[in-house]
Amino acid sequence: MLKKPNPLDRFAKDLPPGTLEWIGLRTERRAPILEVQQAHAIAEHGLEGDHRADKTPGSGRQVTLISREFIDQTAHFLGRDSIDPSLLRRNLVVSGINLHTLRHQQFTIGEALFEAGALCHPCSRMESALGQGGVAAMFGHGGLCCRILRGGKIAVGNTLRVQTAT
Repeated sequence: MLKKPNPLDRFAKDLPPGTLEWIGLRTERRAPILEVQQAHAIAEHGLEGDHRADKTPGSGRQVTLISREFIDQTAHFLGRDSIDPSLLRRNLVVSGINLHTLRHQQFTIGEALFEAGALCHPCSRMESALGQGGVAAMFGHGGLCCRILRGGKIAVGNTLRVQTAT
């Protein structure tokens, strides 16, 4: 699938691939996160089993994505050794790629094609999940909101590859 050229394409084409490390489904609003090893991405909806997949099609927040590096940075700011990804309420954790360079880019994970859009800012719930200073620690490291352009199976261990216009 060809996409409209993006000025960042000239940089994104040089990005090394990333790796999908973790998948979490929010079965309902405010429910605990269900960690899974694989999921089915549904185009224009979200991940099967995630409450966002039942929302209005076409949302720019069908899937939320954060990097292991952002999680580690947030842990550092909070003086922690680590943070359980489920506390952050994102769907996907990837590693090995600078998420900020993915903004407005299309990329594949497994069989699915995604498009990254807006930054996923931390909400006030991060204060209760991470403790005082949680929002400040995550600011700029909250990840990205994404749309699913082509559905398909994704699984922990899949490669994330940027799709640049040719």
